[in-house]
Amino acid sequence: MSMTRSAVRALRQVSRPASTSPRAWAVAAPLSSRWAGQATRAFSVSARRFGEGASDISLVQKLSEELKYEKDVTPAGSPEPEFLTTFKGQGVWEIVDQAGNDEVTIQRKFGNETIRLMFSIADIQNEQELENEEGEENEEGNQSYPVRCSFSFTKTGTPGALTIDAMCQDGAFVVDNISFYGDAKIGTDLTAEADWKRRGLYIGPQFDTLDLTVQEEFEKFLQERGINESLALFIPDYAELKEQKEYLTWLGNVKTFIEA
Repeated sequence: MSMTRSAVRALRQVSRPASTSPRAWAVAAPLSSRWAGQATRAFSVSARRFGEGASDISLVQKLSEELKYEKDVTPAGSPEPEFLTTFKGQGVWEIVDQAGNDEVTIQRKFGNETIRLMFSIADIQNEQELENEEGEENEEGNQSYPVRCSFSFTKTGTPGALTIDAMCQDGAFVVDNISFYGDAKIGTDLTAEADWKRRGLYIGPQFDTLDLTVQEEFEKFLQERGINESLALFIPDYAELKEQKEYLTWLGNVKTFIEA
């Protein structure tokens, strides 16, 4: 079974010596003090194969080591994770995930409604970096990274769009606000023009300021459409899985570019 980025990161911290910790910066000693004589000459000759920089070889070496490590932990051809197989087998939500993109869309039909959920793996990356800086790890094992989500609801033959901003974590959606746009394109388009138009519009009240009975009815509204604990558990897992795939691709592309 393939492993998520958090699991890979945890293994890396245990199994790697401190000197090879990723994404750490250090001031290198001058080249003249690190290589001398024939060693310097051999390096400078070899470096011509990698662009113009003397540091290309060492950078490619480190990228290669990182790529090998990640591939050893998540080898190619690994079976699809059980959580993803189960989710697809339910046949409720369709996953729209384009390789190289930062965002993922999950969508479904519900009566005359089209429901679209969007989230970004940037939240996973930012949270991992924050944990690395603070030196913190989840000890519970059942906690997940918070992922910000955006839902949109449109209806066939009916103008307008309902949108919901929420945070997904630990098997629950925490709604921030619910907005309504009279023009569905403004509410759902991902263009810079639509984003600019949305900025000047009223986005609705904070969800927790609504009457409790209204909040409860909205929660029923979401539950009935499959926006529930099961979906909230799936999203962070899928975000981690995608982040790992994109990271492997990034390593390979950068390595290939530098050594060309």
